[in-house]
Amino acid sequence: MRSTVALCVAVTLTAAACSNPRDLSKDLKPGSGFIQVPGGRVWYNVTGTGHRTPLLVLHGGPGGSSYYLKPLGALGDDRPVIFYDQLGGGHSDKPMDSTLWTMDRFVQEVTAVREALGLERVHIMGHSFGTLILADYLKTKPKGVRSAIFASPVLDVPGYKEDAAALLEKFPDSTQRIIADAERNGTTNSAAYQSAMMDFYHLHFARKVPWSADLDSTMTQLNPGPYVYMQGPSEFTITGTLKNYNQTASLKDITVPTLFMSGEFDEAVPSRVESFQKMTPGSKVEIVPGAAHMTMQDQPETVLRILRDWFRKVEE
Repeated sequence: MRSTVALCVAVTLTAAACSNPRDLSKDLKPGSGFIQVPGGRVWYNVTGTGHRTPLLVLHGGPGGSSYYLKPLGALGDDRPVIFYDQLGGGHSDKPMDSTLWTMDRFVQEVTAVREALGLERVHIMGHSFGTLILADYLKTKPKGVRSAIFASPVLDVPGYKEDAAALLEKFPDSTQRIIADAERNGTTNSAAYQSAMMDFYHLHFARKVPWSADLDSTMTQLNPGPYVYMQGPSEFTITGTLKNYNQTASLKDITVPTLFMSGEFDEAVPSRVESFQKMTPGSKVEIVPGAAHMTMQDQPETVLRILRDWFRKVEE
């Protein structure tokens, strides 16, 4: 493993703590800083003063940020909750080198963050694109992962595209035509396209309106570089490097306690998520009523209750 001392650049940790990486998870203090990872620096934030096993959260994207995940910080009364912006998004460095946008590098990023913060024992929650990172990370058989939470998982990208198309078919023909024409002609900056996409998003992405400032920030600051390179223009036209991504075959090999979550109206549709759960030995699934893809934004109290119950069960 890469030297933890070299990576320990968190502004809230003392020099003494950095010299003793095995004890860092016990000494995590609320605050933020930067960590060197392959390709640049990522920004992280620790919230909460509880002493139970920390929770590390992997946000959606690619090119996204952790702003929208803030409601999960309420779990901090039980445990440190660690958010970080993946390279290319949020407060982190935004290199222009497309060779960095690989799943292997994002997995190395998780390893670097754990090492830098001394997270020897940790729960890991991935949301949306973060579930791809989590699935690939678990394939490396990392030590000390107490549980894995796949929230609104996109573990079968061709299936996800199929499901998104089926959801779009329920919209008026005019909406479908605007989206298809714009993505075919490269005019996705048009007002008509943006309006049509918002119609879809208000049903299947985030239903609670108006959107919070944190969710607005996540959307307006999305970095199109890694997003388009890895995914493509949208949920409906997936042309990037992830277009054939399917990690379902590895679900049978997961050995840590595993929870799947989906919103009732999620674009990561409940039936697909339930199929993932059936492939994963001993796992559990929860469907969040009244929520779309951004479950923690639409129904924060329900999501927090589900997670508290889950951690209590795993840690008892």
